[in-house]
Amino acid sequence: MRVVDAAKPTFARHETFHPRYGWFRKAYSFVAADPHVFSREDAAVRVGVGKNMVRAIRFWGLAAKLIEANEQSSSRRISELAPTPWGHALFGDSGWDRYMEDPGTLWLLHWLLLAPPSLLPVWWLAFNGFHAIEFDDEDLVGAITAQIEAIADWKAPHPSSVRKDVSAMLRTYAPAERSGRSGIEDVLDCPLRELNLVGRSIGTSRYRFALGAKPTLPPAVLAYAALDYVARTPTGANTITLGRLAHEPGAPGKVFKLTEGELLAALEPFSGETDALALTTSTGAVQLSWSGDPSEIATATLDRYYGRSRSDNRVELAAHDDAQSTLALSAVGR
Repeated sequence: MRVVDAAKPTFARHETFHPRYGWFRKAYSFVAADPHVFSREDAAVRVGVGKNMVRAIRFWGLAAKLIEANEQSSSRRISELAPTPWGHALFGDSGWDRYMEDPGTLWLLHWLLLAPPSLLPVWWLAFNGFHAIEFDDEDLVGAITAQIEAIADWKAPHPSSVRKDVSAMLRTYAPAERSGRSGIEDVLDCPLRELNLVGRSIGTSRYRFALGAKPTLPPAVLAYAALDYVARTPTGANTITLGRLAHEPGAPGKVFKLTEGELLAALEPFSGETDALALTTSTGAVQLSWSGDPSEIATATLDRYYGRSRSDNRVELAAHDDAQSTLALSAVGR
């Protein structure tokens, strides 16, 4: 998968704020109550934050695919938003994890932020197209800028926009540096830091992606991501090698920083729990195989993981994801 197939050319739409505790759920709940909430003159009062944070919460809700522009609105107001099936599934009245208490939800949100159509091309390239073992901000900015400038169909963003996106990504995932100017809010304000996907080298204090097994990543969420990936890259087959899932840009191995062996270790016991998935070695390479629509199997996998039966929402989510993967990038370049 290429970045032009996975992401829209949008940069620095987060008002320099990384996602904070409660913002994902807040974006969903406010839009569910009032589709125009983020465009109202008193939005800051209604949401209870400053004007820039209002725009940031709106962006992170859109980026995580919890809310979206309401294309069916009869008022034709561009500012009207609607909860997505994902928003309802996670945070609705009978949602999977209304208060984000399950660690699997953080991994799922991380996947949704990067899954097509991603509004974070800089983040997508950082996880999928950047290969340095250790790096600093400038290394990452330089490498990503070069990749974006090579995309003929995209207008190159302002250098400061790439820098802002890199800064937001590192503040989202990397451990905060304590300093005289850092308050407790700066250290503890981002839930995705709990994933430990970006750390610092003990010897150099430079950043490095955390490779290796992820103890808090539930096998069911990993299986969902694998099936979601194959559903978004249709080939007509019902198998995919773990090598592809580990090494292809946009695949779970890249997004979760897992090797082929680590994928196998996580998926092997899980595949024995369902008839819809299996691991085979008929071609000499370990393959994940499935029987049926991978989108439906993926969502059913999350239903089982979260311990609820939501058959109606499964169908809606699968249909929504199919439409997203087919039409999501039609707006690129508009």
